[in-house]
Amino acid sequence: MKLDKYTVGKRYGKALFELAIENKAADDVYQELLTIREICKEIPDLGNILTDVRLTSAEKNAIMDAFIGGFDGIVKNFLLVVFEYNRSDDLPFMIEEFERRYDELNKIAHGTVTTAVPLSEEKKHELEAKVADVFGYQKATLTPLVDKSILGGVIVEADHQVIDGSLASQLNGLRAALSKK
Repeated sequence: MKLDKYTVGKRYGKALFELAIENKAADDVYQELLTIREICKEIPDLGNILTDVRLTSAEKNAIMDAFIGGFDGIVKNFLLVVFEYNRSDDLPFMIEEFERRYDELNKIAHGTVTTAVPLSEEKKHELEAKVADVFGYQKATLTPLVDKSILGGVIVEADHQVIDGSLASQLNGLRAALSKK
């Protein structure tokens, strides 16, 4: 039975996370995984190349040697195991699972903030601090989105929760209240 990429990612990501915790190296491993994610973004076909049956073992090994050259210890060994088991194309899912566990451990929330006009960096940081406080996290990182249809205010989505403080939502609520009378 062939496992789907999501299941493979969860298993490998969990194993790497547990190994990193056991070795008190979670922060270092996390930083290296962010680097790997960037490499995968710059070379989106890297995983497919490393699992391509049309390439010889020598060609794949040469590419893998160049890839792992900047890593050592746990992450290097992890990459070698992933390569050996022909799972390099599943790396993004593995990184995602590790990051989910890392964020949970460190009480970091990720989400979006939607506004009618672009947010300044200062306002974004203020909102992140407020969201972290409201949701009980140490830190929140919000990706800003712009949607003119909300008219004004903000909509924050983080940790599977939504805070809708948009002007459009408030007007719709007012309309609904007035129509009941």
